[in-house]
Amino acid sequence: MGEEYVFRTIDDYNSFNNHETMHPLVSVIDFSKAKERTGSKMHFDLYCIFLKEVKCGDMKYGRHYYDYQAGTLVFVSPGQIIDVENKVDYYQPAGHGLAFHPDMLLGTHLGKQIAEHNYFSYQTNEALHLSPKEREMVLDLFSKIATELQQPIDKHSKKVIAASIELLLNYCDRFYDRQFITREAVNKGILGKFEALLNNYFSSDNPASMGLPTVAYFANELHLSSKYFGDLIKKETGTTAQEYIQNKIISIAKHTIFQSEKTVNEIAFELGFKYPQHFIRLFKSRVGVTPNQYRQMN
Repeated sequence: MGEEYVFRTIDDYNSFNNHETMHPLVSVIDFSKAKERTGSKMHFDLYCIFLKEVKCGDMKYGRHYYDYQAGTLVFVSPGQIIDVENKVDYYQPAGHGLAFHPDMLLGTHLGKQIAEHNYFSYQTNEALHLSPKEREMVLDLFSKIATELQQPIDKHSKKVIAASIELLLNYCDRFYDRQFITREAVNKGILGKFEALLNNYFSSDNPASMGLPTVAYFANELHLSSKYFGDLIKKETGTTAQEYIQNKIISIAKHTIFQSEKTVNEIAFELGFKYPQHFIRLFKSRVGVTPNQYRQMN
């Protein structure tokens, strides 16, 4: 049985990695300074960005597994748990990382914007795979933050460090956009599966028993996090995953209204709406007329 760790403070994580604490809320870590260890289960109350360069066993994140590759950037947010399954074989950690406490963001621009960086909610198997040039840029920003941490803490420290972290995250936004593009063939495969799942959902008894389908439902069926799935669909189609689902609902509703004599209430319930007025409101907002008006027009 491997050990289990809870990292509530930067000092907790620094101690685990054999590092001196230079700042109570931020740390740049060189994992090669850590002692050899086996895999373990780790609970984080911190934001972490890992650039690992060593195979350290199959990582379990939620219900899914991820096998680290060199030059891969993984993001962890407070409340997440990472579990490395191989708790027997020793390995020497390598690579670099940035850890910062949520309190570091209080009163900063980044604190207001951190939720917009969706990749902190991605699963580890949706990690960011860096090109050599991107890797150099990340290491350079890690180095700049580390240099600032070596300065005496003054009234400018928090602002400078938070701005540097925000710059790093903005670059990661760009890198993820590049990854969505370079993996276009894979993404289109996911989009095709999403369309098939939508069709299967509405041709089954699911709407009656489960109600309207959610983005989270399809993300789970495709073994993706809701955030990653939503970003992928947005990049591929220009619409959100929720809008894509609603477009499918409207398409089916139009066909049913045109091809059958079912009442609006019957159509609403068949599509999974609990209340027909919600269906009527959605239909009118998308089509410009009510379902009954659409039937009369056609």
